[in-house]
Amino acid sequence: MQQNGSSGPNGSNGSNGSSEGSGGGRERQERQQAPSFSPLPAATTRVRRFIQERRALPLPRVMVVFSAAEDTEKPGDAMSGSSGSTTAAEDEFRKPASPTPSFALSKTLRSAFNTPEQEFPEVISLNVGGTYFTTRLSTLRRHEDTMLAAMFSGRHYIPRDAEGRYFIDRDGTYFGDILNFLREGELPHRERVRAVHREAQYYALGPLLDSLEETQPLTGERVRQAFLDLMPYYRDNLERIVEIAKLRAMQKKARFAKLKICVYKEEMPITPYERPLFNSLRFERSDSEAKLFEHHCEVDVSFGPWEAVADVYDLLHCIVSDLSERGITAEQQCIGVCDKHLINHYYCKRPIYEFKITW
Repeated sequence: MQQNGSSGPNGSNGSNGSSEGSGGGRERQERQQAPSFSPLPAATTRVRRFIQERRALPLPRVMVVFSAAEDTEKPGDAMSGSSGSTTAAEDEFRKPASPTPSFALSKTLRSAFNTPEQEFPEVISLNVGGTYFTTRLSTLRRHEDTMLAAMFSGRHYIPRDAEGRYFIDRDGTYFGDILNFLREGELPHRERVRAVHREAQYYALGPLLDSLEETQPLTGERVRQAFLDLMPYYRDNLERIVEIAKLRAMQKKARFAKLKICVYKEEMPITPYERPLFNSLRFERSDSEAKLFEHHCEVDVSFGPWEAVADVYDLLHCIVSDLSERGITAEQQCIGVCDKHLINHYYCKRPIYEFKITW
């Protein structure tokens, strides 16, 4: 601020009134400037800076309801500096003192979607695919970790039919066998074992599955499957038989088709003179010698070789049985051997069978 009698910018002396006017204009100009350029004392500068920073925050951030239940901010803390004031205010703003409307809405939605546990009567009326059954609730809950026990645990919704029976969308032909096992451990008759086994798989009834797999015909099926697992490409060859037979029958406009199938057990062909010299099922030769015996018989499908006690006739029976399960009638007969000459006195000698597939 200029003193009286000092020279102005043009070098002339100003009067008292002019100096006071010019001094007042400079004060207004300094108030409009940023606080960092203000010539005010340090204490006043800190207060003004604090006030300015609090004004810069959004209105919800200066509400005192967030810290009313917590430790009250000391007056000296607000005057201590500006480095941590903005961060503390933002942290207060991010911590609401009361549940937000979205939290209350989520609780409402959870209560709306969480179905209360159903209460069941002691006697249950069931409608399984249009077949009616009546049993006790304890019977359905007999074995834990099963589908029926979970359905009637009260945690899941079960629809009802028009007459109030609990509805299960499943064929009820064999559901009576399921209930008989749950009631007193009764197993079905042999002709119903396979079908009941499928239903037990659907209802995840482990104890019934274990019991059925120890009875015929499932026990024989397990032994048979263990043998077929040793047979390379058995399922693929079975599919090929069906496709070739279907194509030939359609081409000839006939209800049957004939195929040549080779079934051999040994890995490599041997002569009758060599056979008694080897007790193992696998005939060992070096890699160089093995290439001399590489040979594919002129047939439609080949099965073999394999290492098992089961012989060629066991495999033929498996092929006919699997085709019969698909509704395909198959007949087979041996029509000779492959007489392909390999090397020296070695011939193929693999048996060839003719399969007649009737549709």
